[in-house]
Amino acid sequence: MATKRAEHQLLIEVPPQVCFDALVDYDDLPDWQSTVKSCEVISRDKEGRGKEVAWEIDAKVRSLSYRLEYSYEEPHWIGCRYLDGDVRDLEGEYIFEDRGDGTTLATFTLRVDPGILVPGKVRNMLSDQVMKRSLEDLKRHVEAG
Repeated sequence: MATKRAEHQLLIEVPPQVCFDALVDYDDLPDWQSTVKSCEVISRDKEGRGKEVAWEIDAKVRSLSYRLEYSYEEPHWIGCRYLDGDVRDLEGEYIFEDRGDGTTLATFTLRVDPGILVPGKVRNMLSDQVMKRSLEDLKRHVEAG
């Protein structure tokens, strides 16, 4: 099965740092990210942010588990690369562009190779609905304060 790449953007009515802080608070993510069933920080970087994080995602058709390694350029970029799990490969990034007026243009890009274990319906759910919902959930969470 081929690698699928998707990108979603959303204007969020808070500065980039607020978006960044919300997404690196891995302990709190399952409470407001509707597709995240669980999230566990395995190791941390020298700033205390999650370096290796284990995820379980509800992809509607089935749950997917995987571990990702994160890197950061605070407050404008969060990148991740696949370590292991239920897909063959996954790489993603959030970019937070400061619009200069207290708002952020948030971009989430995901490249996933589901391998043969993940049916096409789940692949499409991952790249379309899960990604879109992730940004929408972020917007609701940070704008609500």
